[in-house]
Amino acid sequence: MIDFNELIDNYLSREVFPRTVGRYWPSEAGGCLRKTWFTFKISKEVEKSVSRIFEVGNRMHDLIADVIQSEKNRHVKLIDREMPVKIRRESEGYIISGKIDDLILVIVDGTKYLVEVKSVKYIPGEPRKEHLMQLQLYMHSTEVHRGIMLYVKKDDFQIRQFEVDYSEKEVDETLKRFNRLHRHLVDDKIPEPEAKLIEEKNWMCSFCPYAKECDEAGEAPGDDAELEEELKLQET
Repeated sequence: MIDFNELIDNYLSREVFPRTVGRYWPSEAGGCLRKTWFTFKISKEVEKSVSRIFEVGNRMHDLIADVIQSEKNRHVKLIDREMPVKIRRESEGYIISGKIDDLILVIVDGTKYLVEVKSVKYIPGEPRKEHLMQLQLYMHSTEVHRGIMLYVKKDDFQIRQFEVDYSEKEVDETLKRFNRLHRHLVDDKIPEPEAKLIEEKNWMCSFCPYAKECDEAGEAPGDDAELEEELKLQET
């Protein structure tokens, strides 16, 4: 008897390589800094269930790209299905880079748009902050300053889109987060557990592969000025 679950898990399995301090992924922009810090300290394989969720997202991206590229939709021109992103921060000593597989570049009525495709269980009423941070980095890197956040509901393929304009201020705020991450890694100093402390990020703890290690580490010294400012805004 063929075990198709095993076949799928074998197909999706990927070798885990140790990460290099100073090379970061755009998708980490809005995540918990402590969780990202742990990925450099403790290598872990992606859980099988999470790999499947990622693959569903990849397939959804491919379908959207196929729809745009179709002869039935000639008023929209597909330029690229996957976009390389690279932001050099030489003064800070690190680089943000990666080949983004949920990003599509299109032209509509002569205007270029970056379309970030996210497959979701529930369509949000507004774009999620961590997704906007990624899209702002993509627009900054590619110099395409018009974007679309495209949410696709997994079970019935319902879609909601949000147009996003480039914001230099938001990019600067996101880059400051990478500065904080890099500083903590270089100093070998664990960040505070921001996903536990910031209400809108609490949900991240439920899916974190480092929840046990985080609990054991406890709270780091409260000397992160940027995080303290964010917590003050949460209280107001």
